[in-house]
Amino acid sequence: MNRNYKTQMEAGKKGIITPEMEIVAKKENIDVNRLRELVACGQVCIPANIYHKSLSPEGIGTGLRTKINVNLGISGDCKDYSVEMQKVKMAIDFKCEAIMDLSNYGKTNTFRQQLIDISPAMIGTVPMYDAIGYLEKDLLEITAKDFLSVVEAHAKQGVDFMTIHAGINKKSIEAFKRQGRKMNIVSRGGSLLFAWIEMTGNENPFYEYYDEVLEILREYDVTISLGDALRPGCIADSTDAGQISELIELGYLTECAWAKDVQVMVEGPGHMAMNEIESNMKLQKRLCHNAPFYVLGPLVTDIAPGYDHITSAIGGAIASMSGADFLCYVTPAEHLRLPNVDDVKEGIIASKIAAHAGDIAKGIPNARDIDNKMAEARQVVDWEEMFKYAIDPDKARRYFESTPPADRHTCSMCGKMCAVRTTNMILAGEKVEFCTEK
Repeated sequence: MNRNYKTQMEAGKKGIITPEMEIVAKKENIDVNRLRELVACGQVCIPANIYHKSLSPEGIGTGLRTKINVNLGISGDCKDYSVEMQKVKMAIDFKCEAIMDLSNYGKTNTFRQQLIDISPAMIGTVPMYDAIGYLEKDLLEITAKDFLSVVEAHAKQGVDFMTIHAGINKKSIEAFKRQGRKMNIVSRGGSLLFAWIEMTGNENPFYEYYDEVLEILREYDVTISLGDALRPGCIADSTDAGQISELIELGYLTECAWAKDVQVMVEGPGHMAMNEIESNMKLQKRLCHNAPFYVLGPLVTDIAPGYDHITSAIGGAIASMSGADFLCYVTPAEHLRLPNVDDVKEGIIASKIAAHAGDIAKGIPNARDIDNKMAEARQVVDWEEMFKYAIDPDKARRYFESTPPADRHTCSMCGKMCAVRTTNMILAGEKVEFCTEK
């Protein structure tokens, strides 16, 4: 590819405005030179692999809209790729900014390539998940170089960002062991690396050979998403020694990546009481030098299986308001099974609500515009306009039509006692007489 920079960050440092920066600046209504400065210093990343040709670039970070990610992929118990493609289509239709392929069964490269070929959303993966199937080796047989080969294979395919659990090392494992936890390690990739480190006695290969990982990512302009292997899996474990010890390492690894012009996101906690969320967001931003922050939820209570799209939306809204830049959706199937298509829709809607609510609260420019348009449509009781601005227009229309009112200038909840209708009539000089009106 003929360009005099390897990554978006390198271009930003050189004063170059890339085509991707121009697209993002237009989407975000931000001055492109200001955006370039934020990319150059690492406060914004634009995950955009040089081989992802169908990508519509998005920016993640300071001053930009909160983005959302949709997880999908097959497992040994659910192997139907056609169902996963339905989920992909839904994520694209709802304009989700990112899709992570978390497939962990068999040869996943065909599905991943199809995903990259058709998706305008940025694509993420966790190479650690794919290592056993891709290499056809058991965990103990995999070498450090093997792990790096999977990273390179994903990069060559066109993956835009990868979760790399480089912060879990022997030092942070000791902190985790000393602390003691109710839920231990709940990160799938983190648990596999923990097992590999303990069984082999070797250091985490993604930590030991971090420079080599960065060279691979730099070559294809892949953003590293520094995984939180020791994230809390229940509210009792949040903000403990293991989580914070790893976060300190992630701050160091962030600076190492930036020194090589590799873009960075940092991943954050999964379960956390509401009163801890704001302080955690600020702590992460401080320790990781204002790098974009990517959070799973956080889920604010542990007792709502079947409703964790709600517990995560509550936490996600608080996290976004407090500085998180990227929300990983959670579906009603969390902790229970692989989500089906309906679960994915519920998760997407909940996450979009959380992200938008956070953007309003933290004052993202123009975030309120669509809410103002909805208010104006409601003030004149224009149902078609209301459906137009709804996050899920189909559901809004279906609910309204399910019990149609006699008068379309109201809904079946209040009927002619609709407060908006009453006020509009009085302001228009009309008389309101409920008993005589027909």
